[in-house]
Amino acid sequence: MNRNDLPNILYDTLDQLGGKADIVSVCKYIWEHYQTQLEHSENLFYTWQYDIRWAATELRKLGKMESAKVSSRGIWKINNRS
Repeated sequence: MNRNDLPNILYDTLDQLGGKADIVSVCKYIWEHYQTQLEHSENLFYTWQYDIRWAATELRKLGKMESAKVSSRGIWKINNRS
């Protein structure tokens, strides 16, 4: 696993969480489902919680995630989902 995998992982995580979630729920889900891969990912193991925020920015640029200006404070949401 590397940093470039995180946008897809984040999108899939939000999808599994019903299309939207707060960052704590997102990070818990990722840790529960990707812990082994993270532990074996060298430096990403130490930076993944920062890098997941970068992944959110990338998804916003691609139009796959709602803008931070539009979504409820602290909630990450996939576009076109209620």
